[in-house]
Amino acid sequence: MKSPDDRDGTAHGSDTGHAGHGASARTDRTRLVVGGRHPHEHYGFVNTPVFHGSTVLYPTAEDYLARRSRYKYARRGTPTSEALEAALAAIEGPACAGVCLLPSGLAAISAALLAVLDAGDHVLVSDSAYDPTRTVCDTLLVRWGISTTYYDPTIGAGIGALMQPNTKAVFVEAPGSLSFEIQDIPAIAEVAHGRGAVVLMDNTWATPLYYRALDRGVDLSIQSGTKYIGGHSDIMFGCVAANARTNKALRDTVFGMGLCVGPDDMNLAQRGLRTLAVRLAAHEAAALKVAQWFERRPEVLRVLHPALPSHPGHAIFKRDFTGSSGLFSVVFRPASPGAMNAFLNALTLFGIGASWGGYESLAIPFDCTKIRTATTWEPGGPTIRFHIGLEDTDDLIADLERGFAALHAAG
Repeated sequence: MKSPDDRDGTAHGSDTGHAGHGASARTDRTRLVVGGRHPHEHYGFVNTPVFHGSTVLYPTAEDYLARRSRYKYARRGTPTSEALEAALAAIEGPACAGVCLLPSGLAAISAALLAVLDAGDHVLVSDSAYDPTRTVCDTLLVRWGISTTYYDPTIGAGIGALMQPNTKAVFVEAPGSLSFEIQDIPAIAEVAHGRGAVVLMDNTWATPLYYRALDRGVDLSIQSGTKYIGGHSDIMFGCVAANARTNKALRDTVFGMGLCVGPDDMNLAQRGLRTLAVRLAAHEAAALKVAQWFERRPEVLRVLHPALPSHPGHAIFKRDFTGSSGLFSVVFRPASPGAMNAFLNALTLFGIGASWGGYESLAIPFDCTKIRTATTWEPGGPTIRFHIGLEDTDDLIADLERGFAALHAAG
C-alpha cells in the first residue's frame, strides 16, 4: 500500500524528489494534508513520530568513516524535520529547491540575509518591513560591513535607481508590516535579477497558499511559522524556502551556524500545517467582514486591508494574490491617547499582545513614525492593528462596539 503522498514533494530533507503519478493535479489544500507523510515507514501511524535525539549510531566503523547513513546527526536532519520540510516544499511550488527550518521568524530572516550577503555588499530593504528586520540590518549587518538602504515600498521597477554596483539583494515584504503597502514584486525582481541581485521576501502574511513567492521572482521565501503555520500561539518557528540559485548558500549558512528547531516545535508546526488551508480561509472571511464593518464606522478614517477596493495597492493585490489573511490595520479619526486606550481596554475578545496568526483575535496600537526613513508616516490619526481570529464575527463586532462606546465616553 502506498503512503498518502505516493512519494510526492521532497523525498528526503530539502532535496526535491520527482512527482508521483497524478501529483500535478493536486491542489495546495491536498498537498498540505499529504506532503511529507509516509505512514508505512512508521508501522502505519498517520503522523511522523517525534524523534527526540542527537546522536546517530552506525553499524560499523567502516560505515561511520564513510558516513553511510540516511541520518548523520540530529541537527542535520531527522524523520521529523524531513516530514516538515517536505510538506512546506510541496506548497511553495515547483521552483522550490529546498526548505530550511529555523527557531523563529527573525532567525529565518537573519539566516536568509547572511546566506546571500558578504562583507562590503549592499542590500535594499522595504521601508515598511517588520521592525526587527531593520534592527538586523542596522546592527548585525553593519558589524559585518554590509550597508542597507531603505526604499519606498511602492517604488516598483523604480528600484533600479537605488541599486549600487555592490547591491546583492533586495528584501521585500508584502503587505508591509503594520501599514500594509503592497509591492509590485515581479517588477522589482525583474530589475534586481537584471543587476545580478537576489530577492528575499517575508511572505508570512499571505503564506505560499495565497502568494507563490518563488513563482514571482523571489529567490528566498521567508515565513514566521510562529504565525499561521503553527496557528495556535504555542510555538516559535521559522522557515526559508529557496530556489535552485540560493539553496546551497542557504543550507550552508544554516548548517554552518548550527541553527535547528526542537522536535516538539517541529511536530506542532507540522500539525498546524495540516489545517492551514481551512484556518486561513476562515481568518480571511472573518477579517474581510470586520474590515468592511470598520469602513462604515464614522470614527474610522480608513482601513488598511489590501483586499478592500479602497486600498491603494488593491489592483496589484488582485493581480498577484489569491487570498488574504486575518491581519489588517485601521486608521481612526483624531482622538486622544486616553480615548484610544479606553477603546482597547474595553475589548474582552481582543487580546493586547504581539504576534498574530493564532486562533485568537488581537489588537495593538502602533506608530510607524520613528521606524521610517525613506517614507513619511502620516496616517491622519491614531492606528491600531487587528488580527481577526476564529471567534464568531458577530461576537467580535459586538466587542468592538463596546470599544467604540468606551472611546466616546472617554471624550
